[in-house]
Amino acid sequence: MTELSIRQIPVLKDNYVYLIRDPDSGSTGVVDPAVAGPVLDALKDTGWRLTHILNTHHHGDHTGGNLELKHATGCTIVGPRADRDRIPGIDIELGDGDTYEFGKRAAHVFDVPGHTRGHIAYWFPDSRALFCGDTLFIMGCGRLFEGTPAQMWKSLGKLKALPPETRIYCAHEYTQNNARFALSVEPGNVDLVARARRVDDMRARNIPTVPGTMAEELLTNPFLRADQPSLQQVAGHVGDPVATLAEIRHRKDVF
Repeated sequence: MTELSIRQIPVLKDNYVYLIRDPDSGSTGVVDPAVAGPVLDALKDTGWRLTHILNTHHHGDHTGGNLELKHATGCTIVGPRADRDRIPGIDIELGDGDTYEFGKRAAHVFDVPGHTRGHIAYWFPDSRALFCGDTLFIMGCGRLFEGTPAQMWKSLGKLKALPPETRIYCAHEYTQNNARFALSVEPGNVDLVARARRVDDMRARNIPTVPGTMAEELLTNPFLRADQPSLQQVAGHVGDPVATLAEIRHRKDVF
């Protein structure tokens, strides 16, 4: 079985929208369409017909194009059950443990609250692809607008348990700033130092840093590493990953 075709569409200041297609069925989805215009342009360019919108959470820079795209294409809008009242045009509600059949591909759904109370992520194991919205970023995690550090740590735990080859398709190009922050709390992490240099080079050439792999994140993302004694010591909370995450998230908020 062939993998999903994935087209990355940069929109707004630093958002990524993803156009995904199952080659075996022709099903075509867009993940978190902030705006409709660039998606419609990409559909015209590819000749694909939009059948689905997959929303991870309700924020306007993830759902702003929902209704225009639905009006233009008649597509089905899929989103989090826990946030159904805030997802424009939602047709199908999903939650933790659900499997959604997207064409001939199975999307495994995780509840990953923290950034918002009703955030989900979609994992396509056959394509090694994780669409995680604003829960997990490359070398970062989402700001805790509606959730708690305990919720975010549990959510990140679900994602970090995925296979190391999992590709992380997050919704923002925040990587360079995230790397600089990560270096402020783990300056002796040699994997992080090397990765930060690569990121600086990529951004200097306007190359996207997304997707990354889970294997890379486990070595360099301080929020996934809040269970590491070295980071816990920096945060002043040895033996407590939740308090460590809370402390480094606070530091990132004011970085």
